[in-house]
Amino acid sequence: MSAFAESFETAAALIVHADADLLHTVALSLQVSGTACLAAAGVGLALGAWLAVARFPGHRALIWLLNTLLALPSVVVGLIVYLLLSRGGPLGSWGILFTPTAMVIAQTILVLPVIAALTRQLVGDSLRDGGDQLRSMGAGPMACALLMLLHDRWAVLTILIAAFGRAIAEVGAVMIVGGNIAGVTRVMTTTIALETSKGDLPLAMALGIVLLAVVGIVNLLIGFAQRGHGSALAGVR
Repeated sequence: MSAFAESFETAAALIVHADADLLHTVALSLQVSGTACLAAAGVGLALGAWLAVARFPGHRALIWLLNTLLALPSVVVGLIVYLLLSRGGPLGSWGILFTPTAMVIAQTILVLPVIAALTRQLVGDSLRDGGDQLRSMGAGPMACALLMLLHDRWAVLTILIAAFGRAIAEVGAVMIVGGNIAGVTRVMTTTIALETSKGDLPLAMALGIVLLAVVGIVNLLIGFAQRGHGSALAGVR
């Protein structure tokens, strides 16, 4: 217990005194995960809305594939992106392996199925409740889907926050494509793994506390978004 207490005390001091390495690592984590979620949202929201209204041969198979990708292991994503961006890969000429950009690409691929699948479910449920009215006014299928996304913007925010929580806590993919380079690609999760293996428990614990705080804030934001969504629906009714 004394070692734990010492580590916790040192970790608290690093946080209180705003240690430079700690701040840089936290800032990079937020930057990478935030950028990845924004990039995935641009594609995932449109894809999910389209899948909710589209009907074509293989539609069910595509939805099954999308739902399967929800459980896509992060290390598999990291391996695929590594092979694509490595010197001998098809995108090796970009020269972005072991950079934050490669980490953003990996996390974007990781959270894209989450956003798309949850959006499809949201739009499908919403159209079952209020789609007839929009169709009677002459709105096409995709227009109906996009209008439902706008109407259920609080629920969309919940989806995006959940995707950010998935990204910020991920370690496997960013470790593989980022290389965990100090001051360049070292984020909170990879630093915790590295410092724990080195025996530098205070820094690892400090980052663990910050990571828990970030995840806690994400959960609070999801709660507020869901509450706001409920209030909006109550106002409509």
